[in-house]
Amino acid sequence: MAEQQSSKTLPAQHQDRQPGRQTEMSPQPASEKPGYAGSGKLAGRVAIVTGGDSGIGRAVALAFAHEGADSVIGYLEEREDAQETVRLVEAAGRRCIASMGDIGDPATAQRLVDEALSTFGRLDVVVNNAGEQHVRRSIEDIPVEQLERTFRTNVFSMFHLVKAALKHLKPGAAIVNTASVTAYAGSPGMVDYSSSKGAIASFTRSLALQLAEKGIRVNAVAPGPIWTPLIPASFDAEHVSTFGSDVPMKRPGQPAEVALCYVFLASDDSSYMSGQVLHPNGGEIVNG
Repeated sequence: MAEQQSSKTLPAQHQDRQPGRQTEMSPQPASEKPGYAGSGKLAGRVAIVTGGDSGIGRAVALAFAHEGADSVIGYLEEREDAQETVRLVEAAGRRCIASMGDIGDPATAQRLVDEALSTFGRLDVVVNNAGEQHVRRSIEDIPVEQLERTFRTNVFSMFHLVKAALKHLKPGAAIVNTASVTAYAGSPGMVDYSSSKGAIASFTRSLALQLAEKGIRVNAVAPGPIWTPLIPASFDAEHVSTFGSDVPMKRPGQPAEVALCYVFLASDDSSYMSGQVLHPNGGEIVNG
């Protein structure tokens, strides 16, 4: 019994709708590190962050703000969460526009780019972060509709947004994609999600090679178990209560612990890196 208790990392909870809502989570994910003060690494730059309403996307938009960047955040329908991200970014002294729409639709991707250009007059960083996941015990239980939607949200959206943004990105611009530890370690209960994240790793490497001559860097981040709305929206309450206990650090990570990877890859600090993947995953060795 004591051993079972030691594996508990979070209060048991579940949300019955996808995507999840950060406002309903307990405890609230940490969107920024206490006392974090930027040093102008992204001063004057403009970023698009998909899935920017909550979780990792919110933490990235907020970290970018602390480093001097304005942003356009994309979200599906989580209006309250999105407005909280806008409030936090503005409190950090930068501007933020929230744009609602399904990022799997090419028109939504084009609108995000248009809004960045019409509001801020430029575009420097594209963060392809929006994603969805669904748990199915067997591949036989994955409906065709789920398979197609998972890839449309997680992979096709990246093609749509990069295609819309590319003509506006100048040398020195950066693209950062959100992959996952599941791309490297696999996940028996999320075969379609893991496969989509593997595709993102290959997309990152191939696009990096293609855009190197344009001076545009393309990298990715492959988070491990991070406490975001995807978790209570995807898993049952008991699974959530032990979430992250199986990694070497024995706990889930916070979005704020991941966001600085995106700052690094978006800024000139990573000027000699492209086609690479960072792994904030609680110590799991994946050799990726």
